[in-house]
Amino acid sequence: MSSIRPRALIVDDEVAIRRFLRSTLVAEDFDVVDAASLAEARGRLGEGRPDLVVLDLGLPDGNGSDLLPTLLAMVAPPPAILVLSASGEEADKVALLDAGADDFVTKPFGVGEFMARVRAALRHRLAMQGAAVTWEDARLSIDLMRRSVRVGGVDARLTPREFDLLRELVTHRGKVLTHRHLLRAVWGAAEGGDVEALRVHVRHLRQKIEPHPEAPVLVTTEPGVGYRFGG
Repeated sequence: MSSIRPRALIVDDEVAIRRFLRSTLVAEDFDVVDAASLAEARGRLGEGRPDLVVLDLGLPDGNGSDLLPTLLAMVAPPPAILVLSASGEEADKVALLDAGADDFVTKPFGVGEFMARVRAALRHRLAMQGAAVTWEDARLSIDLMRRSVRVGGVDARLTPREFDLLRELVTHRGKVLTHRHLLRAVWGAAEGGDVEALRVHVRHLRQKIEPHPEAPVLVTTEPGVGYRFGG
């Protein structure tokens, strides 16, 4: 089954750890970028919204936890956040989880534990957004974890932007999402944004998932307001 590769950002100042995590995630079909400092990580965030951030705490220009507010407030929707640390203190774990991290891995760790915690973090972030991991009806099947979409049993080849748009709509199924909300969530746009670009992407998405794109029943329009997925 084809799918859109999820994007992961690794933030760790140890070259060996970055290489290990990169090879592990690439083997699991992630698109991976990395950073060795807080400053470099902030620059990477400007290149595209990650689905997963693996964040070390001991960085040369500060504590990795300093990046949490940026991830939670500036990246929409927030990525799953998996924190790495040499500390196994319960108080440290509780503080990080309370601050918005999804899970915590204590060094050293193995590939099996790491990937299990990655999957748990991604499931947790979806649950926090109010989304089921999968959605399907008689014709359409969507797997938000694997970023795959099938229509009539055949892979639908969505672009990353189209998938992010569909994910946001499915996550809030039944609710009207305004143009502004979708532009912020999918494009990271500030005030305003290109509503016409949004309309073009919705049209392309409908052509790939709707039984009759000219009379859509899945992604419906609320005139002058935005779009809704489902009833």
